[in-house]
Amino acid sequence: MELVFLGTGAGVPTTARNVTAIALTLWPERPEAWLFDCGEATQHRLQQARTSGGARVRARQLRRIFLTHLHGDHLFGLPGLLGSRSFQGAVDPVTVYGPEGIRRYLEWTLEVSRTHLTYPLEIIEIRNAGVIHRDDRYEVRADWLDHTLPSLGYRVVERDRPGRLRTDRLRALGIPPGPLYGALKRGRPVPRPGGGMVHPRDVLDPPTPGRVLTVLGDTRPCAGAASLARGADVLVHEATFGSDRADLAPAFGHSTAADAARTARDAGARALILTHISARYDKDGAQRLLEEARAVFPDTVMAFDLWSYPIPASPAARAT
Repeated sequence: MELVFLGTGAGVPTTARNVTAIALTLWPERPEAWLFDCGEATQHRLQQARTSGGARVRARQLRRIFLTHLHGDHLFGLPGLLGSRSFQGAVDPVTVYGPEGIRRYLEWTLEVSRTHLTYPLEIIEIRNAGVIHRDDRYEVRADWLDHTLPSLGYRVVERDRPGRLRTDRLRALGIPPGPLYGALKRGRPVPRPGGGMVHPRDVLDPPTPGRVLTVLGDTRPCAGAASLARGADVLVHEATFGSDRADLAPAFGHSTAADAARTARDAGARALILTHISARYDKDGAQRLLEEARAVFPDTVMAFDLWSYPIPASPAARAT
């Protein structure tokens, strides 16, 4: 799992920061990527972006798109991206999640522009907080935030990985290498030569906890943000304003960098990434935002366009 920041600005694009979009790559577990928000020109950033290992994130790999809310700096790039995906010959389906209104926006835009998609498009409008996606590897939960219009945050939970198979114990028990090893790894007991059963708990190390990623849309500090961020390995939080404009943050439904840091600290997150930076902050201004956040929560970094962040393995179990 790796985050690739395609746009880290707020409201309007600048030469340094495009508007909001974040890709989440899922390889090597599966050859696909997910997208959180899709501001204007996201598809241009996709053409430029690479992961820390040098791999390129391609539109054809996008299978799920999670929109936090319907402000233009978070979704105006989506119709173009969906159309370009067709021009590239994509046939794999795409599912778009977002607040009520996203279906009408996409269907109208694609119809009026006569954009023909070469793949199935599913649109899921979220009306209630809770689990919105679950498969054999990941679960995604959504909750409502506090913005000037309905805004969502998302929590991606990776399932725990089975522990390492202890081949020394297997040899001592007389279990030969082969299919029985695979059965134990999948959690099934196997017969022991000479009688009895060998159970996975006898020959497997403790499971490796899955990682937790939280990506929040635009928000004031609120209960939904705290719930989604609880125990997260990585929390991606907007930091539209600094202390110099702290009065504007609640008025416009946003957070300061210090607000984001307090959410991360109080939720017990392991790392905080600041994004959605107002255009009023240049490089030095963004550094001040980072310093304000680190004064509250030291494990904070500032995102910038085309930067990638591998999500480290979680070292210990946590509540989900």
